[in-house]
Amino acid sequence: MRKSILLGALSVMISFSAFAFQEMEDVKIEVIPVNDNIYMLVGAGGNIGVSIGEDGVFMIDDQFAPLSEKILASIKTLSEKSVKYLVNTHHHGDHTGGNSNFEKQGTLIFAHENVRRRLKEDEKNTDQSGLPVITFDHKMQLHLNGDDIMAVHVHNAHTDGDALIYFPKSNVLHTGDTFFNGMFPYIDLKSGGSVAGDLEAAKTGLMLINENTKIIPGHGAMASYADYENYLKMLEGIHANVKTAIAEGKSREQIIADESLTNDFITDAAAEKAFINGPKIRGTYYDSLKSEK
Repeated sequence: MRKSILLGALSVMISFSAFAFQEMEDVKIEVIPVNDNIYMLVGAGGNIGVSIGEDGVFMIDDQFAPLSEKILASIKTLSEKSVKYLVNTHHHGDHTGGNSNFEKQGTLIFAHENVRRRLKEDEKNTDQSGLPVITFDHKMQLHLNGDDIMAVHVHNAHTDGDALIYFPKSNVLHTGDTFFNGMFPYIDLKSGGSVAGDLEAAKTGLMLINENTKIIPGHGAMASYADYENYLKMLEGIHANVKTAIAEGKSREQIIADESLTNDFITDAAAEKAFINGPKIRGTYYDSLKSEK
């Protein structure tokens, strides 16, 4: 894997909180064909997946509330049908912020049970709107738009409510934030995420697909099987390096400062302005691995 990745490849991964102050009217929604009737929508926040067909529009994630009209307008260029179904890959606001807007339009929202729980417990959601009305535990299958869509829960990965969404016929996988293409992962330990779980999520995703699968990551450009494999190798490599450093008795501060633990994958300079930079990911790995003991 390359030791250095251009900063431009990391520009998609901006702090979620920063979007609250971004001028949303300047955001443009880019529609990218993926395979067959599947499209990827890129704007501000997590990548959206869309399936178009006779059964209506099936959407994966919905970014931020102020972007809902723009997202709908972009979808209208693909289909005149309404957004009938919406699945949240996890609870973070850059993937669920538009839930209430789509709920008002009659969209049926579903997600893992932990996503509903976290959205319901969010003190900002005072009116309890935009909650998934159908939840699942381990997996769910939907038969829509000529495909047998699989929603597979991967536990304690990016969060405790992550789901991979796979379209077998179209051969497209949406990973949610269990895959950041070209970037260090964001593992939300406070929301039940873990280093071990994130690593297992990548393994599960790779088991579902094949070398011809098109992959929509949670953040970053559309990916290939090889990109996903490289991501797993990075997760495994950092895991091994930090685990060894802990075994050698190195402190958290020493591990955070030790760029050699991660620079075979992405250098600190390349990730300097990313939401998850070198010091942050090394600290996350330390905290997660120490908590497993």
